[in-house]
Amino acid sequence: MRILVTGGAGFIGSNFVHLVYLEHPDWHITVFDSLTYAGNEKNLEGLDPSRYKFIKGDICDEAAIDAAVADCDTVVHFAAESHVDNSVHTPWPFVNSNIVGTYQVLEAVRKHNKHLHHISTDEVFGDLGPNDPKFNEKTPYDPSSPYSATKAGSDHLVRAWIRSFGIQATISNCSNNYGPYQHVEKFIPRQITEIMEGRKPKLYGTGEAIRDWIHAEDHSSAILTILEKGKIGETYMVGTNGEKSGKESIALILELMGKPADFYEHVNDRPGHDYRYAIDGSKIRTELGWQPKYTDFREGLRSTIDWYKANEAWWRPQKEATEAKYKELGR
Repeated sequence: MRILVTGGAGFIGSNFVHLVYLEHPDWHITVFDSLTYAGNEKNLEGLDPSRYKFIKGDICDEAAIDAAVADCDTVVHFAAESHVDNSVHTPWPFVNSNIVGTYQVLEAVRKHNKHLHHISTDEVFGDLGPNDPKFNEKTPYDPSSPYSATKAGSDHLVRAWIRSFGIQATISNCSNNYGPYQHVEKFIPRQITEIMEGRKPKLYGTGEAIRDWIHAEDHSSAILTILEKGKIGETYMVGTNGEKSGKESIALILELMGKPADFYEHVNDRPGHDYRYAIDGSKIRTELGWQPKYTDFREGLRSTIDWYKANEAWWRPQKEATEAKYKELGR
């Protein structure tokens, strides 16, 4: 198998690359990444060049993505702009990457008759009330930010290319990821590194917003399961029943890092902050037999904290600029 991973130097993509590298020593992996601020080639250190190749390129570059797709068997499409705050501030990069970029990937896949797995998010469904049923594969789309709207658009493009052109593709929608290699602008690594630098973590708004957390290693294993067992044309929801409010997540981080329960500060909430996400992941479990490793959020969070403690040289260059940006936003 020759597998092309777009966005493979990013957070979730690099976790997936490492899992494939370990699980399938007979596969050759090509990572295609433009190395924006959220991509880091250091995430891929230690891979054997005889089994791995890196291409620096933009998925919106028709010629570059066409050549990369032509040289593989399967494409796993992670590449996307994904930070909600950034999308509210400057929407165009999200339209360009998530819509135009996915179009270029689809056209290359169609031209060369390759298999595609498209990575999406639960945020395309909008948000839930406290007692609403969890998102499933039949939930209507109702995005609420430029980020989620452009991801919704990319999902619709994939489904249209399956139906109109018969491409061989699958889709997965996943809940909020955490784990190694996540940029410090994101909620969990931001709080961990704030504490490591002697500052109080930041609770957005009232801290009541609920997220359904999944470890990136579990997300990666789910994608691998879909590649191996998934049915063409199908969508699979990926989640591990990890619902926690922002307040609960910070409380657990403080506990695991030996800080008092009140060692945090409130900051302004983001505009249009979705209240709750929650995924019903029963289909991938019953139909494909997938099971997560990190069913206990506490243990997954503990391992994540340990990783950031052990890899300060990786995250520290990102930290100052990230906090300066948040300071401007009052968050």
